[in-house]
Amino acid sequence: MKKVLLLFVFASLLTACEYSYTEKFTYQINEPVFMSETAFRSSVKVTNEKREIDERGKICFYNGYLFISEPMQGVHILDNRDPSQPKNVGFIELLGNADIAVKNNKLYADSYVDLVWFDISDPAAPRLEGRLENAFPEALPIVDNGYACDRNMIYNDNGQRKSGIVVGWTLKERDGEYYGIPDRNGWDIATAENGGAMSAGANGSMSRFSLYGQYLYAVINYQMFIFDLSEAEPVNKGSIGVGDVETIFSYKDKMFLGTPTGMSIYSVENPLEPEYCSQIWHVLGCDPVVVDNDLAYVTVHSGNFCGQNNDELFIVDVKDVCYPVQLVSYKMTNPKGLGIDKGVLFLCDDGLKVFRIGDDPQTLIANQILHLKGMDGYDLIPYDDVLMMIADNGLYQYDYSDLEDIRALSVISVGR
Repeated sequence: MKKVLLLFVFASLLTACEYSYTEKFTYQINEPVFMSETAFRSSVKVTNEKREIDERGKICFYNGYLFISEPMQGVHILDNRDPSQPKNVGFIELLGNADIAVKNNKLYADSYVDLVWFDISDPAAPRLEGRLENAFPEALPIVDNGYACDRNMIYNDNGQRKSGIVVGWTLKERDGEYYGIPDRNGWDIATAENGGAMSAGANGSMSRFSLYGQYLYAVINYQMFIFDLSEAEPVNKGSIGVGDVETIFSYKDKMFLGTPTGMSIYSVENPLEPEYCSQIWHVLGCDPVVVDNDLAYVTVHSGNFCGQNNDELFIVDVKDVCYPVQLVSYKMTNPKGLGIDKGVLFLCDDGLKVFRIGDDPQTLIANQILHLKGMDGYDLIPYDDVLMMIADNGLYQYDYSDLEDIRALSVISVGR
């Protein structure tokens, strides 16, 4: 009886306080821009006309051709058989594209909620083959202004889209009211209201697409999606929840996932039922990961929405994937993508850094070969003695066949 009386008194006090006064305020939020499904799915265009690369994105190399995804716009095609003279030979206009992967002469790409694929038997002349609709049902455009999105305008109470495909955002100012005494500590009104001869191409470390055997794995919106590529058309084999994942890297029969809080490891020994193995934690930050010789190299960088100001390179022993062990960490400037070839680590950090790996991770920094400045590197692919690095202002290529004399081969500008 006493408990009931106390609850009644507490509720009465809350009611009284609720209307003690009303505070009005304004806030900003992103409202969705819709396109009809018909218009969206008929917007794909393939052209052999040269189109300038306005913004750097994910990269994939396949049989002498380099594919560069320009965020939300489409895929640039470069004939890179002579990396000293790359040729911009075409563009695939593909709304909502962020990631790409290539296997057996087919280019797979996301287009907001759909998975689209092209025949690239002739890489300079891709041919649209098909589209798997709603493969990524909750995929949304990139938000880069720091404000939350109004998901209530997108989905109904059953989680279904109300109308069309979301293809952009419009920042709006709204009026609101707060009853009682607001707590200003860490309160985010927008969040409170809306919640939150290669058979396969070589991808950069920033990719959210990865291949294992006949399967394509994609990490988008807290899910890892699995597609069987063995048939003429990809077959959606379902998904599992993996949390907030930014990058994915395939090594042996394991998937290494880069997250804002650490590196997660999943076994795909059974490709259709990925099994969680372990996670190693680090400070909050954005990170890609690559693995070689049972060592994982993880970068954590600050800025944007990564959540902190730490910039580091971690080296982790993953010989036993159930019990990964961090061996060493190194302070960096602002590291992003990285790659390994023939015992050499290439790292986007304050330009480009190159290291001999050696036998002891503790000596990595002492084994630095080269540091080139003047570009803000984003991601890279080292392949067959040619390094392809995409940066904010250009695509840079280097010949590293002689590590004592790494030579610049070419630069293609990025951005206006």
